[in-house]
Amino acid sequence: MFRQSVQSLVTTWLTGLLALLPLVLTLALLAWLLSLLNTLVGPSTVIGQLLGALGQPFASNPALAYLVGTLVLLGSLYPLGLAVQLGLRRPLGWLLDMTLRRAPLIGSLYSLADRFVGLLDRSKNADIAAMSPVWCVFGGDGAAVLALQPNPDTVEIDGRPYCAILVPTAPIPVGGGLIYVPVEWLRAADMGVEGLTSIYLSMGLTPPQQASRQAKEPVVSEDGGSAS
Repeated sequence: MFRQSVQSLVTTWLTGLLALLPLVLTLALLAWLLSLLNTLVGPSTVIGQLLGALGQPFASNPALAYLVGTLVLLGSLYPLGLAVQLGLRRPLGWLLDMTLRRAPLIGSLYSLADRFVGLLDRSKNADIAAMSPVWCVFGGDGAAVLALQPNPDTVEIDGRPYCAILVPTAPIPVGGGLIYVPVEWLRAADMGVEGLTSIYLSMGLTPPQQASRQAKEPVVSEDGGSAS
């Protein structure tokens, strides 16, 4: 009887802990992010001092100057975005390609960061959004890979129709390997590009909605051949 009472108390206590744990973890994550931002761009950092110098003509107090400088920087992003929308994107991209991307170490880091940021930019993802998610079943009954099909056009190799697919790399679905596979290996994936992206970003933790039911029929192209 006593043991059952103790187990009931412990169970109730654990239930309350689990109910409160998501909120605690959320607050802890926010505190960590704020601490990280303060470490990277806080008033005592080099970037923070630059922001303070930017706001110093408008305020004499160091903290207020830092705040004003931050607001000035955030406000300057609007005309920059407007200039990019009006046609500055191409020359800006050319300038970055000629400078940052050619640096041995900085170029690799910048390319990786640019890919991550590209996930948030719909204009950069327009081509990816036009692709069709497909299952590529190797051998017709072997391992299945979730891929993107750029277009339904086929290429004849040794008298056999092949189709191009892009196999993304986790957790960066905007990159990957381009593979030409037989069209009969392809199956339609019952998901959008957003679903495929979420699967790769989670590195497989997010399961496909149709994992339990594989498509039976090959994808058929507009010209009557098997494609997507």
